[in-house]
Amino acid sequence: MTAMAPSRAEPDLSYFLDRTGHVLRTQMTAALAEIGLTARMHCVLVHALEEERTQIQLAELGDMDKTTMVVTVDALEKAGLAERRPSSTDRRARIIAVTEKGREVAHRSQEIVDGVHRAALESLPGDEREVLLRAMRRLVEGHLSTPVEAPQAPRRPRQ
Repeated sequence: MTAMAPSRAEPDLSYFLDRTGHVLRTQMTAALAEIGLTARMHCVLVHALEEERTQIQLAELGDMDKTTMVVTVDALEKAGLAERRPSSTDRRARIIAVTEKGREVAHRSQEIVDGVHRAALESLPGDEREVLLRAMRRLVEGHLSTPVEAPQAPRRPRQ
């Protein structure tokens, strides 16, 4: 005897968001790998260029734990793209400074990221593209803007 699965009353939004996010991340990973970067490395470079930021601040922006952040910055330093320096405003703090080579790579990686995003959006007709972007912005800024505290944290997707 087999059990009948409950019928869905609503579209599986979690599946749609997870699946498209996963595929987009794989496309981004492959595209950035062509210039020797990971998505995390790109994230750190771009955010470190915006303003003076500590490793902790960059980790929060990139949703990385401390260990992942240290490994990422180590890789950026080894590649000559960034370096740890004393902060100009707080001599106790150290910031991640992007080198000139890192600045060039960050601009190239942003072009790559923009291209991946553009290709995904261009796969939709123009009117659907605008509706999708408007709806996603509304969710991100509204109902889905803040994670909910849960007794057990949801499992993060593999990177």
